[in-house]
Amino acid sequence: MDKARLEIQSQPNDTTCGPTCLHAVYGYYDELLPLQQVIDETTSLSEGGTLGSLLGQHALARGYDATIYTFNVRVFDPTWFDEYGHGRPELHDKLDEQILAKNNARLQYACRAYQEFLDAGGQLRMKDLTRGLIRQYLNRSIPIIAGLSSTFLYRAKREIGPQCTPDDINGLPTGHFVVLCGYNRNTKMVSVADPYLPNPIAPSDNYYVVDVDRVVCAILLGALTYDANLMILTPSKHKGLTRGDTHRRQ
Repeated sequence: MDKARLEIQSQPNDTTCGPTCLHAVYGYYDELLPLQQVIDETTSLSEGGTLGSLLGQHALARGYDATIYTFNVRVFDPTWFDEYGHGRPELHDKLDEQILAKNNARLQYACRAYQEFLDAGGQLRMKDLTRGLIRQYLNRSIPIIAGLSSTFLYRAKREIGPQCTPDDINGLPTGHFVVLCGYNRNTKMVSVADPYLPNPIAPSDNYYVVDVDRVVCAILLGALTYDANLMILTPSKHKGLTRGDTHRRQ
């Protein structure tokens, strides 16, 4: 993938990384929208930020196919997926049962958001998070929006409060969205387009490379913040393909 062709802007504030990544992927597929429009149209959480399933709903409404690979066992039980990683027919109902069984407002909201994602035509998968899964899309010039732990990715202090103040004692892990946009099989390094600037890895640039194993760990630890997912967006056939080898089955 020519990562230079995927242009990402810096997120306007601490809570708009998701829509900014979504905006970058739209631009990669030659759909040019104002960043503020994507931010305004994307559902956000009351405490700030968003969920991958909410980003996916925005893309589905604009004529994209959307597949989310989830690794979040806080929300999904692995037995809700078959041996191929596809959601079983009862997945939607299982989310309903969990909403009734667990008195956790954040979890309940996440379950409903995933149900709405499914109802809108999105696909959910649960498979092993491997280099091969990441490489499978990047080698076909398909960017990946990754919901992960920025605390682990950056090796940064945990954060506290609405201003995301670094605090290694009182702070909590922080979630983040980035776009994975290239892979070097020889060095095992992933190219990342990161809307957060300055960031601890590349203080003056939205683009950097990082070891794939760190990316994998950061994605899995995203479960602490209801992230832990990869989202694949490709223009549906009626929308027209402009970039990448997007005709293959996801």
